[in-house]
This record gives sequence, structure tokens and C-alpha cells, in this order.
Amino acid sequence: MAVHPRHAPRSPLLSSPLPAQVRGSSDPSPGSGLARFNALSPEVAHAVLLQCCGSRRWAHRLATHRPYPDCDALLAAADEASYDLSQADLTEALAAESSAELGHGAPYAALLALDAAHAEYERTFGHAFVISLDEHPPEEQADQLLAAIRRRMGHEVDEERSISADELRRVARARLADMTRWLISADGASASEFRLFAPVG
Repeated sequence: MAVHPRHAPRSPLLSSPLPAQVRGSSDPSPGSGLARFNALSPEVAHAVLLQCCGSRRWAHRLATHRPYPDCDALLAAADEASYDLSQADLTEALAAESSAELGHGAPYAALLALDAAHAEYERTFGHAFVISLDEHPPEEQADQLLAAIRRRMGHEVDEERSISADELRRVARARLADMTRWLISADGASASEFRLFAPVG
């Protein structure tokens, strides 16, 4: 498994609807995660954004464009920054990822099959297998993950890199939602303490 030292291994993304405190409000309340994100120092904002996407340029761009009036604006900015990643930025972001894993309790045979598929994928494409399973219920995620990695192994390198970039964009959106929820209970956290933020995907 390709595991970047900045991250623990990540599980496949779970469904992560935005909490009521940060959902589409034009004026975030002082206790909301979005309001706290807007108020973070540049250093701390950059640190937590790197947990959502490993591109320093992406994180810097989102940090410097604050404050965001609502979560839709934050997610739109994240999408725009993801679409604008250079090839070097994308390489950096993919290097920060670890391949999606099955949750605890998955059948042993499925775990062995996924380990073998990850190893083959990483040898072929040179980076971790990135996928957002946000749209699938937990009981379907194992099958979806195994089917996706097998299907994508047949791609040419350039095609798979493009698909990985779009999956990374979707993963970053879900992690931003996790981040705004996490910040509700992380008042006053320092940059070093943001290692405690462990996004689901």
C-alpha cells in the first residue's frame, strides 16, 4: 500500500452530508465549522487543507480566498482549484494519498484480492488508487471498490491519471465537509494539532 507519511491509511469515503450549521448559510453562525475555518490563521488553514488535498498550491489557494460566505462557495472554490491543478500539482496531491481500503469486517478473501489489486495498480500507474465511494451505501462499497480498481486497471496511463484527478476532486470535497464538522469541536486548535483531523476518505 502506498502510504504518505503525512497521512494514516484512509478508508473509502462514507456518505458525508453537510451539517445544518454549515449548509448553505449566507452568514455562517459564529459557532459553525465554516465560520471557524474562515477565522483560522493562514498557517493553520493551510495545514488543515493539506489534509483534504495534498497539493500545496490547492491548499494555499483555498486558504487565501477566505472568507467564504457559505459552504457552497467553499466547495465551488475547491472544484475550481482542483480543475486548475498543474501536472506537478496533481503528482504532489496523488503522492499524498493512500489507496482506498475496505472497512473492518470485510471478508478475508476480499481483503487479499484488494491488496493484490492495489499492488498491481500502484506498479502500473505509480500512485495510490483514489476513488470516492460517497454515493454508495456502506454495504455496497466493497463490491464497488473491487470492481472499480479492476476496471480502471485497463486504462491507458493518461486516461487513468485524468480519472484519478476527478476522483481526487470529489474526495477533497467530502473531506472539506468533514473538516467543517470537525472544526465545530476543535476551537483553538494549533497547526500541530491538526494531525488529529483524520478525514474519512
